[in-house]
Amino acid sequence: MKGSRPEQAVLSRDTDMSKTDETRRVIERMVDGLNDHWIDDMGEFFADGFRWMGNQGCGTKTGLKAFQDNWQRPFQAAFSDKICIDEVRLFMGEWAAAFGRQEATHSGAFMGVAPTGKRVQIRYMDFWKVEDGRISDNWVMVDFPHVLAQLGVDVFDGHGWEAYDRGERAAPGPEN
Repeated sequence: MKGSRPEQAVLSRDTDMSKTDETRRVIERMVDGLNDHWIDDMGEFFADGFRWMGNQGCGTKTGLKAFQDNWQRPFQAAFSDKICIDEVRLFMGEWAAAFGRQEATHSGAFMGVAPTGKRVQIRYMDFWKVEDGRISDNWVMVDFPHVLAQLGVDVFDGHGWEAYDRGERAAPGPEN
């Protein structure tokens, strides 16, 4: 890259490392609440005005009620018997991150797909900012294309780059 570099890690640069254990406690208890299928009791983990920022197809939720009504309830209606399994958790001061999967049964309509009864994996990554013992921000990536593929829907209509991995398509040449 020529020229000046963009400033990196602006949000986490000044994290208070003495908060690592507190952040760990908040996130571990919150994930336990998710696994217990709490909705109305989740307020103890989230700051007033907290933001849940998801990828395309997930949306952005501002405040606990929006998170509950526009994410948790629809998600639990579409996927029952859900369990969250963080495969990795990282804690650094007021910051936490995890990736893993949820295992659930497709028991309600999801993205236009009628319930199939199939057991699916829902892969995700989360980054949390914890301030004063509560989550203030949550950046989320949920792999909806993978979920839909398990339900028989190819959102890439055969144009996914997995074709390169299988040798079905040659990778394009370098850009000029």
